[in-house]
Amino acid sequence: MIKILIFLLLSVTINAGLTDFKTIKEANDAYEAQEYGKSATLLNSLDAKSPQKQYDIGNALYKDKKYDEALAAYEKAEGVDESQRLHNIGNSQFQKKELDKAIASYEKALKLKDDEDTRFNLELAKKQKKKEEEQKKKDQDKKDDKKKDDKKIKTKTRKIKTKKTTKNKKTKRKRSKIKIKKTKMTRKKKMTRRKKTIKKMVKKIKRVIKRAVSLKKIRKKVKKRS
Repeated sequence: MIKILIFLLLSVTINAGLTDFKTIKEANDAYEAQEYGKSATLLNSLDAKSPQKQYDIGNALYKDKKYDEALAAYEKAEGVDESQRLHNIGNSQFQKKELDKAIASYEKALKLKDDEDTRFNLELAKKQKKKEEEQKKKDQDKKDDKKKDDKKIKTKTRKIKTKKTTKNKKTKRKRSKIKIKKTKMTRKKKMTRRKKTIKKMVKKIKRVIKRAVSLKKIRKKVKKRS
């Protein structure tokens, strides 16, 4: 868990009027009741312009998990304890997952003043950064492996397609050869049939001729007798 150094809200009471005292009390009460948004709004309504006021607004907004607004308030709070201000800027950046910026802010704060909480948060930010970098590397490796697998699958499918197409071509060639053979067979059959029919016709003609010749001979013989 990130720890936040809370600057006392009573710091705003310097040079405050009676109405401001009332507003500050209400802001403190809201903060204690964990109504952080209300506390920040009340502090913002104060006329006083001071770094302490911005710092306290930043604390309330941070607790309300409005890290962008909290960071903006802390950046306006130049003039408070700089190590505390940088610590809380680092916290806001950490929550925004701006780890490089958070690490830089913690390191600046530690140069000004050694602090256990700041050192703890710095180590936590470094660990988180390392963890995220490792996760990114794993994700990238997974993506690379997936790309390689996809390429392998594509090459395999291409090979299968080419094999299929070559097989189809071979089968088509075989079929065409069979058709040619069939046509040749049918021609041979037709020729043999024609030859047979011609032979039959020749035989018939020969028979007819023989009969005609025999008839002539018989007639000649009959004439001689007569």
